[in-house]
Amino acid sequence: MAKSKNNANKLSYISVPSQIINSISSSSLQSLLDSPKKSSRNTNSRFFIFFTNTNSIIFRKPRMWFLTLFLFGFLGMLKFGLTLHTPFPPYPCATTTLLPQNMISTTPHSKPSLGAVVRENNDQKKDEVLLAHVELRAQGLEKVEGDEGVEKSEFWEQPDGLGYKPCLSFSRDYRGASERVLRDRRKYLMVVVSGGLNQQRNQIVDAVVIARILGAALVVPILQVNVIWGDESEFGDIFDLKHFKRVLANDVRVVSALPSTHLMTKPVEGSPPLHVTPSWIRSRYLRRFNREGVLLLRSLDSRLSKDLPSDLQKLRCKVAFNALRFAQPIQELGDRIAERMQSKGPYLALHLRMEKDVWVRTGCLPGLSPEFDEIVNSERVQRPELLTARSNMTYHERKMAGLCPLNAVEVTRLLKGLGAPKNARIYWAGGQPLGGKEALLPLIQDFPHFYSKEDLALPGELQPFANKASIMAAIDYIISEKSDVFMPSHGGNMGHAIQVCLLSC
Repeated sequence: MAKSKNNANKLSYISVPSQIINSISSSSLQSLLDSPKKSSRNTNSRFFIFFTNTNSIIFRKPRMWFLTLFLFGFLGMLKFGLTLHTPFPPYPCATTTLLPQNMISTTPHSKPSLGAVVRENNDQKKDEVLLAHVELRAQGLEKVEGDEGVEKSEFWEQPDGLGYKPCLSFSRDYRGASERVLRDRRKYLMVVVSGGLNQQRNQIVDAVVIARILGAALVVPILQVNVIWGDESEFGDIFDLKHFKRVLANDVRVVSALPSTHLMTKPVEGSPPLHVTPSWIRSRYLRRFNREGVLLLRSLDSRLSKDLPSDLQKLRCKVAFNALRFAQPIQELGDRIAERMQSKGPYLALHLRMEKDVWVRTGCLPGLSPEFDEIVNSERVQRPELLTARSNMTYHERKMAGLCPLNAVEVTRLLKGLGAPKNARIYWAGGQPLGGKEALLPLIQDFPHFYSKEDLALPGELQPFANKASIMAAIDYIISEKSDVFMPSHGGNMGHAIQVCLLSC
């Protein structure tokens, strides 16, 4: 601010552009800060001399006038502020890491946040290294007292369900058609379901919907013996058959076997293509079905469209999450093991897909050692029919496309990235990995509270289900469903089923 003698009642203001201030180097500013008294004294004397000749110098030379105002404003700002709030850090070479705000964690014992250097005292020397307390949960570093509760509250926090809730109220048309469907005694649908437990579940669900579309009774599905696990369990060994029939009593008539009147009937056989619609099923099978009375369908995996009319989609949900209940011995054992996990707090269920057949089927390599890679490659050459991944892609192409299961090292990184505390209790669902427990060492070293059903079961509890891979998978399903957090290492039927169940059940 400058005040002239001729215009005593007028004030003149000057604002210094921020671009000019920002252009001044931090070193020059620091030199000014180091000796404020000396700079102030010299400047005052110069300005006294300078202003004695204002009439002869300043007003005659506009450039000198602007320079004088600039210096006056600049030094005034230094005098009143002593600090410049520039968009640059005071230490441009500081090795700090900047992360999004939601990745920053602070504790009552340390106020500084990640990526910020805080000066507690403005009089500290400029060469003092100021270190902020940094807690990187994603890297699993050493914890500070009091952090554990914060980590748990964040990692174990439950979602609100996204607003979804079960809705199985069928339309009036659906309920009216049910009487006609349940009275029919001429048509019987037989299905053979294959694959692992969760593949079989999906096919059973679609079999019930197809029976409803065709207005037929459903014969209890036949579980095909798995070529990999050799499990010979039947429907009643895994699922509660009485409950299955009772829940679906108003939708589809379920019978244990063909009636005597149809035993000698040669069935109409079929295998629908992928993602067929209800109208396609009727046009393809209904006429012959009415004539012969028995229809046998195989290979129902993903054959029925996912985009069905509302009533049929509700029926699909009703079968999957209400009717298909595990047999009582399996359910009780799964509940007991889940209670043992829950007794010490929340737990994470991790569905690991690291079995030998998984590496063979996906066309991927476990990455354990050249020996194990050679085992997988040899098995794939001997049994090419097991390869279900895209045969025209190399292993590295599959890996980059996200088609390969995660191994133990990759799962560990993912858990750390998600903020899992080091003391997290993890239930491991899945079969024995290729390479045995050694294949899991990277995971166990970082998360030592790592358990399987074999670790949690009492002596003899699992013995009745030995060599029953589907029943073992059912136990894993029950414990995973009751977990606080569920994470699959590879996209698959169990992961999808658990995800939908958590929203629907």
